[in-house]
Order: sequence, then C-alpha cells, then structure tokens
Amino acid sequence: MTDEQIFKNYIGGQWQESAGHETFDNINPADTTDRIGAFQKSNAEDVAAAIAAARAAFPAWKRTPPPKRAEILFRAGQLLAERKDDLARDMTREMGKPIEETHGDVQEAIDMTFYMAGEGRRLFGQTTTSELPSKFCMSVRNPIGVCGLITPWNFPMAIPAWKIMPAVICGNTVVIKPAEDTPLSALNLVKTLEEAGLPPGVVNYVSGFGPEAGAPLAKHPDVPVVSFTGSPEVGRQVAQAGADLFKHVCLEMGGKNAIIVMGDANLDLALDGAIWGGFGTTGQRCTATSRIILHKDVYTEFSQRFVERAGKLKVGNGADPGVQVGPLISRAQLSKVERYVEIGVREDARILCGGSRLTGEEYDRGWFYAPTIFADCEPGMRICREEIFGPVVVLIPCNNLDHAIEIANGVAYGLSSSIYTRNINNAFKAMREMETGIFYVNAPTIGAETHLPFGGAKQTGNGHREAATAALDFYTEWKSVYIDYSDKLQRAQIDT
Repeated sequence: MTDEQIFKNYIGGQWQESAGHETFDNINPADTTDRIGAFQKSNAEDVAAAIAAARAAFPAWKRTPPPKRAEILFRAGQLLAERKDDLARDMTREMGKPIEETHGDVQEAIDMTFYMAGEGRRLFGQTTTSELPSKFCMSVRNPIGVCGLITPWNFPMAIPAWKIMPAVICGNTVVIKPAEDTPLSALNLVKTLEEAGLPPGVVNYVSGFGPEAGAPLAKHPDVPVVSFTGSPEVGRQVAQAGADLFKHVCLEMGGKNAIIVMGDANLDLALDGAIWGGFGTTGQRCTATSRIILHKDVYTEFSQRFVERAGKLKVGNGADPGVQVGPLISRAQLSKVERYVEIGVREDARILCGGSRLTGEEYDRGWFYAPTIFADCEPGMRICREEIFGPVVVLIPCNNLDHAIEIANGVAYGLSSSIYTRNINNAFKAMREMETGIFYVNAPTIGAETHLPFGGAKQTGNGHREAATAALDFYTEWKSVYIDYSDKLQRAQIDT
C-alpha cells in the first residue's frame, strides 16, 4: 500500500492517523475489486480530540466578522467549481451513481457554498419599536458552539455542504463524521475548505463507523448542536442522545414519496418524472419516488408504458458513458432490496419487471439490481408503507383525487410528494392537503434547490429544515437586545 492510498483524519488543522491506528477499506460498489483506499477507523478518543480542537477554535471564529468568513467560503466555492470533474469522478467511484448525477451532487455543494457565502453579509435580525419611550429594541443571531455533523452516503458531498456551510458562516465550528461507505467525498470537501484558508479547528473530519465514532460525537457534552441525516432507527438514537443535555438536534430521515397521476395528466411528462424519480440514484434518495398513485382511467396505459421505459434503462458502472442506473451502495443494501421484493411477492403484489439481482460479466463484481415495478398494490402492503431505498416502485390505483391524497398521506413519512395534472384546482388542493415538507406540480418528487428549505413532516424529521435561510435558524440562537436611553427605570407591561 502506498501513502497516497491512506487517508487521514483532519483535526485542528492537521492530517493524522486515528488513535487506534486502525483503518477500513473504501470499495467501489460497481467493482468490489477496486479498492479506493484505507480510511481511519476512528474511535471516541479521536472524536474527543476533534471536539477539543473545534472548541478551541470557536472563540476566534465567533469573533471573525461574517463577511470575512464569507470570503473563505466564496474561495472554496470557486475551487469546487474548478475541480468539479475530478470530484465527480471520485464520487462515482466510491458511491456508484452515474457521472452525470455526481456532477449534480458536486454542483449542489457549489451552490450551497456560494449561497451561504452570501449570507455572510445578510445574517439579519430585526429592529422594532418598544412599548416604552426612549427605548430601542433589536434581535441578533449568535453562534452556538461545536456542531456535530453525521452525514449519509447517498449525497456524499452535497449533504456535508448543506450542514458545514451554514454552520460555519454563522460562526460555529464543526466536527463531521461522514458515512463509512463514502468518506472520500467529504474529505475532498474538507480539503477544499482547508485550501481556501479556513483556520485550523473550524472544520474537523473523522472517518469511521456509527457506534465507534458517530455515537460519541452525538453524545459528547461539548457538542451542543447535532445534525443527522440517515435512517429513522439511528435518528431515534441521536435524538435520545441529545435529550439529556437539551442539545439542538436536527434529524432528516426517511421518505415514502408518492407521485399522483390524474386522468388529465400529460402522460409523457409523468412518465419522464416517474423514471427519474423512481430510478435516479438507483432509488437511493430520501426523496425517491417509491410510490405512483394512478387514476384508474390511466392506470393500464401508464403501467404498460412505464414498464417499457424501465426495461430500457442502462444499468452498470456509473463511470461508463450512457449508464443511467448504477449499483446499490453495498451488499447489505442489496440484501435489503432483495428482502423487500420477497415481501412484495408474499403480499401478492405483481412484478411487472425486474425483481432480481443482475448477473453476468458486467455485474458480478458489483451490487446491481434490476429496476423493479410492482403492480396492483394495496396501500396497506409493507412495500407501499416502508422505505426500501432501492430501484423498486409500486403502482397503486385510485378512484379520484381525494382517494389519491388519502393513500399518499397514509404512511409514517412526510418528505416529498407530487401531482401530475392539468387542473389547477386539483393541483392547489393537493398542495394544501399533502402532508409533506416538499411538494411538486408536474415534476417528480426529487429536485430540491438550495435556496428553499429542505425537510419533511411526521416521521421524516423533527421539524427543523436544512438549506436556505431556514438552516440559519438551526445553527444560531436568537438574542433580543433592549437599549434604554431614557435615563430612568422603565418597567415593561407596567409603566405603559
């Protein structure tokens, strides 16, 4: 093994090995013989060191004027843009999604970096009148301290950027623990911030696994802010870990997102959206379209055409030209998809296409699964209620808009939803009634933009939002300021 294949933690401005001197391999999910490199298997000692570095850096970074913080982020955004192709290739190699999609992932990080750089001159509070004379009132944002960020593997640069950029522009410092399946993309982001001039200790990076590194980060008493994106099971543990110390905790978890296709829909457009929403990123998005609720008038035609389109999708190594669907991230995720397909068969759902792992010379070294469509599904089936996180889409018939909305809302999650219709009244009714944090008209359930809040209702999260100015509310505390220049004691609510 060469030194170039060993990737280190970044703590207090230094690249260093883990305290236990253990590493784990980062493997290409499209070709498991392709070993990307060894990453540090961090433990609680490494996490504590990173937190200490972030805590030490906090006072100076807090006092750094936000426009100066913004200049560093702006330089980082420029560097990311210059290196977009290389960063996308690295991401495809470690995560598997097609190169076109990883370009989009990097672009999202670029967009978020530039957006939050702009907030360096717009960390607005409010000024308002007082109920008393000769008294001035205002509110200001204050940073909180060390932020523990735990990120997933499906958007391995975009989501770290969603969390890091608003945290640091507000004056906080950060310790990030990326998913063990995709540590390289987050490391590339941190390296870019280092090169852009971010002071030592403001952003710290530790790679490793959830129990050994993620849990100590979430539980540490010197980490008042924790932001987590991942599964509901782990999110519940993060919430419980933060409860005892009343931490700020942002949870972004699962989805079981639905497209409603009405009888008056443009079916060509709806099919485009269903293919992209259902099979983009191999269905490994929290916003993926895993349910399509079809009006009975278009159910048969849409189903036939959808199967025909899905059967033509090119599955393979995301680095190869023309590939539209890459591998699943791991053997474990492949097994999960296989289990859910078996569940669907036992529930008497009808497989229209797919339903099996892909084999042959092109596929045997990776975790590939055929795009799969279930028909004639009942809303109560497990495959219609539980998140599969793979290239599996269920088709559910409905009688009318009210019936469709009832089906769509009948799950534990509430992240994203969509309707295809030419009827503006139906579009607005669905917008009002759908219990999701994101809603689309005549577009699929994926496609969020960085300048709007991102997040969901019900068991998708705990009420906070990422991206846009909404993120600033999570990473700051409001301070209300009263300045009395009357030169006498004035008592609010009494001397009015």
